[in-house]
Amino acid sequence: MGAMHTKVKIGFIGQGWIGKNYADHYEDRGFVVVRYSLDQEYIGNKDRIAECDYVFIAVPTPTTTKGFDDSIVRDAVSVVGDGKVAIIKSTIPPGTTRKLCAQYPNKFIVHSPEFLRESSVRYDVDHPDRVIVGIPEDTKEYKKIAEEIIRLHPKAGYVKIAPVEEAEFLKYTHNTLGYATIVFANILYDLSQVYGIEWQTVKDFILNNPWFPEKYIDPVHKSGRGAGGNCFIKDFAAFHEMYARELKGDTVGIELLEAFVRKNKDLLCASGKDINILRGVYGDEENAGV
Repeated sequence: MGAMHTKVKIGFIGQGWIGKNYADHYEDRGFVVVRYSLDQEYIGNKDRIAECDYVFIAVPTPTTTKGFDDSIVRDAVSVVGDGKVAIIKSTIPPGTTRKLCAQYPNKFIVHSPEFLRESSVRYDVDHPDRVIVGIPEDTKEYKKIAEEIIRLHPKAGYVKIAPVEEAEFLKYTHNTLGYATIVFANILYDLSQVYGIEWQTVKDFILNNPWFPEKYIDPVHKSGRGAGGNCFIKDFAAFHEMYARELKGDTVGIELLEAFVRKNKDLLCASGKDINILRGVYGDEENAGV
């Protein structure tokens, strides 16, 4: 891997907490790194991105009152040079990468979802438990690119090359299961308090049962209660939108997702947690439930 450092130039579009820590990681490992973002420090590097062999894209993909917005990702892909590889880390609905490939046929575009926690982001970048690379075509060329991307990442316990729609969907699987677990853990917590049951007893039971998740089971996390943060709220909203569009005949399923949203809004608003993020996704005070 050491010889590879002198030959491979890696670009990073987006220098938020995800893109910055990926760029820091590869810079610390000796790669030639080019950072581009709208920050004053990096905005002048836009043209240099086209020279990079691989470009990690970690830019916002917001869900707003108008729905999911992939415009920033599309703009980022346009900066990648022809014949170079764009590695989309941003969360995007199934089918998005394939559309980008049709829009930019002279670039290689894959989706490799990140599974990072904001509280331990650099550790998670350095020690990934999963590396998934979604490819739009099952060809030798794309398989070779995927294998090279996996080698660029630190060694992970679970590695998968998959059709690109699977990679895109797996990120939503991760975030929506986390969201639902947080909401239901809060429901369990409220009822346990009515019966005078110590939550630590319930938590110990969950942690010592291999069938149940170990994460997302604290009813109070960071600044309050509910599934908050920069990813959970917007990604569950996007998933809800996808489900309602693609399975519009399943009224019960749609109502269940809506109930999860309403309950999570109640938890967030009652504890004052991430209200600005909530408003950004669902709109004004009335629509956000506050």
